[in-house]
Amino acid sequence: MTYATRLYPIGIQTFSEIINKNYLYIDKTEYVYRMTHSSSKYMFLSRPRRFGKSLLTSTLRSYFEGRMDLFKGLAMERLETEWTEYPVLHFDMSLGKHMTKEELERYLASQLEPMESRYGILTESPDANIRLSRLIRRAYEQTGLQVVVLIDEYDAPLLDVVHEEKNLPVLRNVMRNFYSPLKACDPYLRFVFLTGITKFSQLSIFSELNNIKNISMLPEYAAICGITAEEMATQMDEDLDILAGRLGVSREEAVQQLKNNYDGYHFTWPSPDIYNPFSLLNAFTDGRLDSYWFGSGTPTYLIEMLRKYNVLPQQIGGRKAMAESFDAPTERMTDITPLLYQSGYITIKGYSPATRLYTLDIPNKEVRLGLLKSLLPGYLHRYTSDGLTTVALLYEAILEERPDDAFRLLQTFLSTVPYCDHTDYEGHYQQMLYIIFSLLGMYVDVEVRTPRGRVDMVMRTVTALYIVELKLDQSAEAAMRQIDLREYPERFALCGLPVVKVGINFDRERHTLKDWVIER
Repeated sequence: MTYATRLYPIGIQTFSEIINKNYLYIDKTEYVYRMTHSSSKYMFLSRPRRFGKSLLTSTLRSYFEGRMDLFKGLAMERLETEWTEYPVLHFDMSLGKHMTKEELERYLASQLEPMESRYGILTESPDANIRLSRLIRRAYEQTGLQVVVLIDEYDAPLLDVVHEEKNLPVLRNVMRNFYSPLKACDPYLRFVFLTGITKFSQLSIFSELNNIKNISMLPEYAAICGITAEEMATQMDEDLDILAGRLGVSREEAVQQLKNNYDGYHFTWPSPDIYNPFSLLNAFTDGRLDSYWFGSGTPTYLIEMLRKYNVLPQQIGGRKAMAESFDAPTERMTDITPLLYQSGYITIKGYSPATRLYTLDIPNKEVRLGLLKSLLPGYLHRYTSDGLTTVALLYEAILEERPDDAFRLLQTFLSTVPYCDHTDYEGHYQQMLYIIFSLLGMYVDVEVRTPRGRVDMVMRTVTALYIVELKLDQSAEAAMRQIDLREYPERFALCGLPVVKVGINFDRERHTLKDWVIER
């Protein structure tokens, strides 16, 4: 078996280390040149976690430090003709999480101290804003050059308290005071760049700084983070062949599997398809496909917010909204759309110029299945692992063309799940079935739709196309009549697979399947 000889920068966010140690680097330096030669010198970029924001910030640092040697063979080498070594102040706020006011103030001090030492500043002031202001001025005076300020993950100290009425205002004031010198020090600044997950609120944190250019949804920066299909095909050409060999499939099949699992992000429209870089590089490293991005961060906060806003599992995707509804400060949001979008759980899938409405949906299979697995405990409680095992056994029975056994298995499993609190309404069981059916997508292509409380499942295996209709407290025959009424078989005839129709009746009182009919 051929293994990858390339080094992939998993978790490495320092540009100089990636270049010097010959890790794979997807060339984004043309974007760096565009940013640093635009009319705006204050810029903000929002992208989901692990999407390359920190690496972009580090690349900017190397560029402004005049490290021309690091850019050999990259787009920047042919674009930049004048290399200047600017004083750079680089702040990383990513570790400033879960802190009290005093802890956050100490953390800011720890960020300032090494830079103050570099410029010979001895300070007694406890105020971070005064220290930052003094640091910018001193760096300017000592070098005679304007200062570059880079702030990575500017919102990290606020993310875990963004909806806490007590703690948010306190920590927000700390951060507002820290950032306040950026406006007063404008004559001494060459470039200011901030990254984060959530969009900033100028009223709350940057009340003074009203000239920040938000490049998050600008088409010219659509692919500034992440990896496009073109970048993968050109800059990872040999890697694709090696991965296909490790997966035991053709190159075309490998690309399709990567696309299904990790592609599908768009941060503006029109936009090239963007792959999740963290998942993609992990897949190349391991030679297999897994839930890398979703598995790297427990979305407990997201699950809590879905409950708070009464969002049903089937309502997470398939949204239409104007930009100001989702590219908006999460601290003042009235529904969950901004959080879902900015965190990367839904993304732009289309746009109508006539209505100015964007279509938002779950980006790919990895995110969809990760969300559903995270939601399952809310319906099965301690039976979650049994539920996932049942899904695997369902797939096995269906693959072996034993659909009767599959639905008998589901019937038995659901009858063993005890009656739980807050489940005395029919929607609970419809949502649970939606999740269980959708999780079959781990193994086969599944589309599940639930308009007006009804579950429709279209499932494609290697040997057949299954069309499933669910009824509640009616009859399996009624479900079958619904399939025939909608002429589903004719609609899917072009797929070239034999169609299997399945009508299922769910018994609300017994909380499980009552009967079903299968027609081939």
